[in-house]
Amino acid sequence: MRIVVCVKQVPDPEAAFSMFKVDEQAKKVIPAPGLQWVMSPFDEQAVEAALRIRKRHADTRITVLSMGLETARNAIKHGLAMGADDGVLLSDAAFEDADSYATAYTLAGTIRKLGGCDLVLTGRQAADWDAGVVGAGIGELLGLPVISFAMDIQVERGAVRVERVLDDGTEIVEALLPALVTVSNELGAARTPNLRETMRAARKPVTVWKAADLGLAASEVGAAGARRVLERLFLPVKNNRCELIPGSAQDQAAGLAQRLREARLI
Repeated sequence: MRIVVCVKQVPDPEAAFSMFKVDEQAKKVIPAPGLQWVMSPFDEQAVEAALRIRKRHADTRITVLSMGLETARNAIKHGLAMGADDGVLLSDAAFEDADSYATAYTLAGTIRKLGGCDLVLTGRQAADWDAGVVGAGIGELLGLPVISFAMDIQVERGAVRVERVLDDGTEIVEALLPALVTVSNELGAARTPNLRETMRAARKPVTVWKAADLGLAASEVGAAGARRVLERLFLPVKNNRCELIPGSAQDQAAGLAQRLREARLI
């Protein structure tokens, strides 16, 4: 069985807000120099889910796939240190400024070039933009059944059985392989690579592909292939106003109710 885990390198989610600047003219978020970049925590749990499956199915091969700058190799190396077998890095200037659709399109094309797989795993969302649509987009483009928000994944007899998270509980869903599953944080903590696995990761293969290697035209990927139209990116203006309502408790309650009605809140 072959599992492909799609991962993304993101700014450290624990970084202070002061480490970022919004460039309203360029419509971009500019991270401060020296900011640490890590694998998105949800994607880390997707790698963990793949490793748990391999523990029950020893013939499983796990490939970590990422698209980004050359520094995204570090996210792949982290997945390899956790225990994945090999990695694929998509690094090309043509891939830059991709939106969710262009990212899903490129990752789906890569999975096709790999010859397909039995199971694609992604995080439920990336920890930077929190859009949460790339995983489902890959499944749609590959024609795969998609199960989202998994907290437990079992693979048996050519099917995947997933316990997925709902707002008010959980449900169990099954689908025939090949399939795509997005993994939620309810899966539990991901393992921390030990020194031995970290040293072994340095010897595991990482293939680097550009758009031409995938047979994709530059007009299909990155900013050229994006379908999102970003109208504006800005910091919201905070305009807080506090009004003290005088009088007794009854007067204050009546005054508050009156102001809420005037604001059409009740």
